[in-house]
Amino acid sequence: MLNTITHGRPTDQPGLLIAHGLYGSGRNWGVIAKRLSDTRQVVAVDMRNHGQSDWKESHSYQDLANDLAEVLSGLDGPFDVMGHSMGGKASMMLAIEKPELVNRLIVADIAPVGYAHTQIQYIDAMKAVDLSGIEKRSDVTALLEPLVDDPQLISFFLQSLDVKNRRWILNLEVLEKEMPKIIGFPEISGSYEGGTLFLSGALSDYVKREHRPEIKRLFPNAQFAKIPGAEHWLHAQKPREFEAAIRAWLDR
Repeated sequence: MLNTITHGRPTDQPGLLIAHGLYGSGRNWGVIAKRLSDTRQVVAVDMRNHGQSDWKESHSYQDLANDLAEVLSGLDGPFDVMGHSMGGKASMMLAIEKPELVNRLIVADIAPVGYAHTQIQYIDAMKAVDLSGIEKRSDVTALLEPLVDDPQLISFFLQSLDVKNRRWILNLEVLEKEMPKIIGFPEISGSYEGGTLFLSGALSDYVKREHRPEIKRLFPNAQFAKIPGAEHWLHAQKPREFEAAIRAWLDR
């Protein structure tokens, strides 16, 4: 079972399950999850090979969807499900294969397609850092600055650093091995007929107009929205705008 972080109590509104993206954790979503829990219960998970969840040798979207299904089966559902990037692909797979568990679906800045660009460079950066002598997070900030081009990403990665034990709480070896599966997306039949929002960063190139036919094939009731000024990490770059967009769509 995945590690979960629960915010709030069940209400008359469907609960919300949040599935984070690659290199993330449920903790990354703490502020947004807590704010959204004023009207509904919000459950954020650590995906396998991330955070406090178990490390596994495989990391396919079938695996990740099954993990989410196991969590939802123990909740008073169906839940609304929101996934970002890798978590968005896992959530799409879940909704198509187990629609009875998903009330509505929110996909943050990802499409059900394979991508050419990889994020292996960030694994290389984290593996290159010598953690043996660190005493605090800022020690690692200085070590990552020459290796990571975006300061916001450094802060994001550091949330997956166990300073006390001088280790990453990311299974970097398996994530590196399984990267082709992570940046890909399996061929899948069927569709999810429930309400679906594809929320993207206006400056991101992850959800393109040419992706829409495939999105509509799998999610015929999909709607699309963009957050101005945001890139792929839209929830971190524009948290208030992201929260407002999610809240407005859930409260329709």
